[in-house]
Amino acid sequence: MNPSPKGFDPIVHAPHRLRICALLDAVDEMEFSVVRDTLGVSDSVLSKQVAVLSEASYVEQRRAVRNTRQRVWLRLTTQGRNAYHHHVAALRSIIGD
Repeated sequence: MNPSPKGFDPIVHAPHRLRICALLDAVDEMEFSVVRDTLGVSDSVLSKQVAVLSEASYVEQRRAVRNTRQRVWLRLTTQGRNAYHHHVAALRSIIGD
């Protein structure tokens, strides 16, 4: 068996990052706090995982003021969405779709 099937992405594969990508794949963008609460992680854990995804150009952050408070919105880039879809396909090939 090939240790890294085509499309397998170690950046996406980490559990929190995989879940972040799955959440963001279903929407245009999602507020940081919603992602945090859905995953059940702290701000610092989510920030660290988003930083890795951002460094890979998989996630973009948009800052905006809402209700007089600074908010951060997250979205998958086209590159991130493609990486996520290819990774899911690779996982399916491993487990036998």
